[in-house]
Formats: sequence, structure tokens, C-alpha cells
Amino acid sequence: MSAKVRVRFAPSPTGPLHIGGVRTALFNYLFAKKHGGDFVLRIEDTDQNRYVEGAEQYITEALNWCGIPYDEGPNKDGGYGPYRQSERKKLYKDFALQLISNGNAYYAFDTPKKLDFHRKDHESKGKTFIYNWHNRLKLTNSLSLTPGEVQQKLADGEPFVIRFKTPENQTLKLKDTIRGEIQIDTNTLDDKILFKSDGMPTYHLANIVDDHLMEISHVIRGEEWLPSLALHQMLYDAFGWNAPEFAHLPLIMKPVGKGKLSKRDGEKGGFPVFPLSWNESKGYRESGYFPEAVVNFLALLGWNPGTEQELFTLSELVASFSLDRVNKSGARFDPDKTKWYNHHYLQGKTDNELATLFQRELISKSSIDPARLESSYVEKVVSLIKERANFVSDFWSLGYYFFEAPLEFNEKASRKQWKETTESLMLNVIKVLEATLEFKSPELEKNIKDWIGANDLSFGKVMGPLRLSLVGDMKGPHVFDIIELLGQQESVNRIKNAIAKLSDQ
Repeated sequence: MSAKVRVRFAPSPTGPLHIGGVRTALFNYLFAKKHGGDFVLRIEDTDQNRYVEGAEQYITEALNWCGIPYDEGPNKDGGYGPYRQSERKKLYKDFALQLISNGNAYYAFDTPKKLDFHRKDHESKGKTFIYNWHNRLKLTNSLSLTPGEVQQKLADGEPFVIRFKTPENQTLKLKDTIRGEIQIDTNTLDDKILFKSDGMPTYHLANIVDDHLMEISHVIRGEEWLPSLALHQMLYDAFGWNAPEFAHLPLIMKPVGKGKLSKRDGEKGGFPVFPLSWNESKGYRESGYFPEAVVNFLALLGWNPGTEQELFTLSELVASFSLDRVNKSGARFDPDKTKWYNHHYLQGKTDNELATLFQRELISKSSIDPARLESSYVEKVVSLIKERANFVSDFWSLGYYFFEAPLEFNEKASRKQWKETTESLMLNVIKVLEATLEFKSPELEKNIKDWIGANDLSFGKVMGPLRLSLVGDMKGPHVFDIIELLGQQESVNRIKNAIAKLSDQ
């Protein structure tokens, strides 16, 4: 690649950024960084009726949270601004007029009422109305009117649109980096509207003009734009410009595999489809996902590294990424796999990092002894429970008993574990604990097991009730690790409490 790589992510600020949009941004980012290029953010806000307050800020915040910030865009001028289409609208009319003057576009004065009549008339005959080569000379436009009539209508301020004049009887050969060569018969295409009399361009014209003026070298976008490729290529040809290379990314499919992933799928399946929360919809950030995990699983939705590797840092993704390994077919979204990724990234964090995150939740619980909120204690707890966690939010359910003594005991476990002889056994366990000078897990385990062996007892009769006394249930890490962390006095108190509550039942 000789010319500098310049790619753009061009969302519309009509709501929150879908996870599919984040994937498009990510692939653009990876491609740009792989080739030492620029990643440009352009806000395509030509449709002011659909503009949503806060959506642009959301897009920027989402990219920053994912660790894929844009190099150029709103508030980061790289010499190609402005980067909001609404601020560029003065540019587009001249280009639309240029197409009229070179015979590639025309004024159309057809009223919505007249076009609606034609549509209904076609429907009644089982046909579809298409405004193109076969009927444009019968409609009200600058191709069917005399130059004088056209000038009069313009002078009278009659509403108009500027339509592209699609060439007849041609076979377009379009090239897509992912999909190869695509052939289109131009006779099947309609004459798309490029410019409206309110002074605003349609997406198609603005998109092409901006990509050209911003010197975009590669257009990497979603598959939903594939039907627009023919028009976009014809526009480049009509202007006499070199077109960028196109690559249309596969759709992200529903977990069941059929249809495009939607917000409703997330609501139904209980998983996020937005990077950050938006109104009542929870985002990946607020659901406890690490941005590195989100970037990692998104990268592998539709792209195959060609190896068995599944875990990638951002720099590894940049080094490995190539468009020729992007799949043509849709990529099925797997909510369980996203949790798997987050689990791996959680395990890779230091206990100190995780403890800091967990402390934010613990501080809100007024019943916890302040001594149990100390960083060193929380770190030790995290080290014992993190292996089974997918999210930091799992820590409380996995380790609440390290912070609060059990007030209740699992009923089923109590019936199974607590027998007539259990009280006597637990009183003896207390004696062993009180006699242990070095209150560390290995020493505690040795002393308890020696006592069990010396008294010819079964491990089950002692270890089950001991865990139940400390935790209130039959769960948790190695029981002697629990005892060490709780400390001698707290462990003894909990066993005494269990004796008091369970021996009379």
C-alpha cells in the first residue's frame, strides 16, 4: 500500500451505538494501526429529524472506553474537518450541480402525491414502481422538460430533488475485498435522490463527497451497505475520482443463528447489546465487562486469525489483523462466550486491582466490620474466590461469608451434616483451633487431620459441619484457607453460633 491508509467510522447520532457498530469501528481501527494509518470519526447527521441529543457524546465515550479512540474527528481536527456533516452542508450543493452539468444527474419536480399515485398504480398491476431509465422521460424532471421550463420552476421556488442518472444497459463490475467481484445490471437500479430542495444532501452524496475530500483510502463498513455499493461506485466514476477500496463486514447474527442481532435479543436473553448503558438498556461496561474482553470477543466475530489463538491483546490484534481473513457469512453471537472472555481477563488482573473494584461494592454495605474492608484483607478474599468468578459482581455471592457471619444455615445441608454427635465434635475442633499457635492454613489442616486420625473419626463427620458452621452453606474454597483468613476468634465464634442454633433442632 503506497498511499497513506485513512479509514473512517461514520455513525449517525440517532441513538446508542450497537455492538455491531463497535465491531465496525474496531476493524477500522485495527486496519489503520496495522498499516500506520489514520482512524477518522465522522458524524453523519444529515437527517436532522432523527438526531438524538447525547448520541454523539455516547459514540465518543464508547470508543474511548473500548480503548480504540479516533485519531481525527470532532474536537480532533487533522486538517480535513469539519467532521460533522451538518457543518459541511454548504459543500454538497456544488457537487450535486456538478453532476447535473456533466449529465450524470437531473432535477426532478415530481410531487410526493404524484409519486404515490404511480406506486399505487403499479401495485394494483402487481408491479413495483422504480424511478429509473424506463420511465424518467415520462415524469416531471429536467430530462423531460425544456431548459426554459426547468429554469422557470427553479425561479418559482418549486420543490425539487436532484436524482442520479443511472446509466442504461451496463454491467457494473464491483470489487469488494471480502466478497470478491460482484456484477450488477444497471437496468435493475433506481435513480437515487442525491440532494433535496431544503439544502441537505442525502446520505449517498454526502458520504461519497466526504470520503473523497477526506482522502479515505479504504471504506470498511457493515454488510447492510452492500446494496449501496453500485451507486457509490457510479458516483465516483461520475465525478472522475478514484474510488477507495471497499470491504463489507458480515452481520452479527442472533444467538440462535438466524437474523441480525437486535436490542430485543439482548432483552430476551439477558445480555447487553450496547457498549455503555443507554436509558433502561444496560451496557457492557455497567454489566461488569472489561473493555479488553469486549474488544477481544468482538474481533473474533467475523474475523478468523488462522490459528487456534482466542485470547488477544489489542496490540496482538493489530499485528494479526487482515481483511482477507474476514468471513463473508454472518457471525453468530454467543453470550456464554462473552462471559468466558471476561472470566479470562478477570483471572489476569492482579488481586490488588480486583480488590479495589470489589471494595466499591463492599463500602456500600453498612453491616461489615471496617477491619474487613482493609485492602490487604479484601485482596486475600479475592485470591481465594476469583477462580470461579466471571465478573467482579460475582465476588459477593462467592465470598459474602468472609465479611458477615452466617445468620441462617442452609436447611438441607443442616439436616444432612448436623447429627447428635456433631456438637461434641465441634467443641473439640474449637480446642484444636485454640491450641494452634501458627494460625496458618497448612498448620490448621495438619492439626485438625491429626486429631481426626487419632480419634479414628471419618473426615465427613467433621469437615462438613465445620464448613457449614463457618459459611452457613456447603460452598466456598479450601476450608482451612477460610479459617486462616477469618482468624482464630471469628472462627471459634462462628462454630459456637452454629452449635447454639443447630444442636437444638
